[in-house]
Amino acid sequence: MLTSTEPKPVRKPIPQVDFDLDDLDADEEKYLDFYRKVAVHEDMLVPLAQHHDGPHSYYVLFDRTATWGHPGMSQVLAVHLQRDYEKRTFSFEQVRLPLPAMAQSWLIHRGCPTDAIALDPDLGPPAADDATRALERRLVGDGDHYAMGYSYTSDDPDDMVVVVALRALDERAPSPFRVVVEEVDAETWTRTLREGGFDTVGEAVQWCDDRLTGEAGPLPPVRPAAAASRPAGLPKAPAPRPPGRSR
Repeated sequence: MLTSTEPKPVRKPIPQVDFDLDDLDADEEKYLDFYRKVAVHEDMLVPLAQHHDGPHSYYVLFDRTATWGHPGMSQVLAVHLQRDYEKRTFSFEQVRLPLPAMAQSWLIHRGCPTDAIALDPDLGPPAADDATRALERRLVGDGDHYAMGYSYTSDDPDDMVVVVALRALDERAPSPFRVVVEEVDAETWTRTLREGGFDTVGEAVQWCDDRLTGEAGPLPPVRPAAAASRPAGLPKAPAPRPPGRSR
């Protein structure tokens, strides 16, 4: 939920993440790898969702340090920890993603129960409408149907927006290239999520760039399945070209 700005003040304290690894230090190399990739800014990670099941832990984390990273950097971390108590070590997977729904999907496809990784409603702006809630549910459930080719997170307080370009893995899918855009209304402190369909990756990324410079038209609708055509392969997404962000 906190994909495009710092958390606004809430009535209860912002929770701290606890990876519970104090007694699992047998593999120093693994621990150092985890520290570099995840825990180096542990006190700046906000657990938007977490689930613990025996040796497994699943986290959706908002990284408050990302705003000082390279422009457009995704601000959400998905982390799957698996502990081995007998050997006193652990393994982990992690990925940085632009939207919490994508992080939830990633964790679900690594064994987390779908109903156990709901986002904390007290953190971040709530969904503004049913369309946002419906698209988020679909991203959580169908996240493995798409490959991400490009994303950019802007935390400019005057225009908080996340744009994501996706390719459908099923070549028969309608509008094989999709753009998902999340916008946060600073006045109402709500977020909207919308989706558009494109025939080529170039058109999808161009719309993202246009949105970031304030020149984009409406998102084109996703074509119905009957009108879908065989898509071309997804070339490597071009490097981000949007303007810098406000700090």
